Amino acid sequence: MSGGKITAYLDCVSPFSYFALKHLERHRSVLESHNVEIDIVPVFLGGIMEGSGNKPPWTLKAKALYSGPDAARAKRYFGVPKMQTPSFFPILSLLPQRALVYIKATYPELFVQTFVDLFSAMWEEGQDVSKPDLLSVALSKRFEEVQIREILGKATAPENKQVLNANTKEALDQGAFGCPWFWVCNSKGEEEPFFGSDRFPFMWQHLDLPWKDVELLPPPQAKI
Repeated sequence: MSGGKITAYLDCVSPFSYFALKHLERHRSVLESHNVEIDIVPVFLGGIMEGSGNKPPWTLKAKALYSGPDAARAKRYFGVPKMQTPSFFPILSLLPQRALVYIKATYPELFVQTFVDLFSAMWEEGQDVSKPDLLSVALSKRFEEVQIREILGKATAPENKQVLNANTKEALDQGAFGCPWFWVCNSKGEEEPFFGSDRFPFMWQHLDLPWKDVELLPPPQAKI
């Protein structure tokens, strides 16, 4: 019997978190039909990197060289061809991530799509969402002006800072060393961690879901 829960720890500064969220949302209805719950959790990637002792991939020359063609392949696969690394990358993502914490608690019906909006603003439109004025522009797709002022004010409130800290610590305690990080519980109560935007088949296996692997096809028969 299927069922279970996928908890996804994401940060808008992470392009692979964007890929992961797009993929989860693409499959949300099917996952819910199998009684699989999805919980999207904002975290601070900088805190995860520091807490785990990890380093950004571009600090290693070989990884930096590989990331170019690999990112191009991922953009095609996940359907975000306009995605580009902005000139201001990386950002300190505390403000937008704290804003997402508040939105999740206060406007849950708009939370996931707002997360998508922030990813799109940064990675497709080249807007530095760590700056309040540009974050406001991204938020204006879902919220009225009075709500945006409320969100920006609450993003710096101690309680929302603490929730983001707690989310980040939760991921670190699970062994996280980057984003996207997943904690997946199947219908038997068995829990496993997964890292990266290319581990979904392993998640489907862990959740005991019916799925089709990538199938290599023979060439078409020549016409006579």
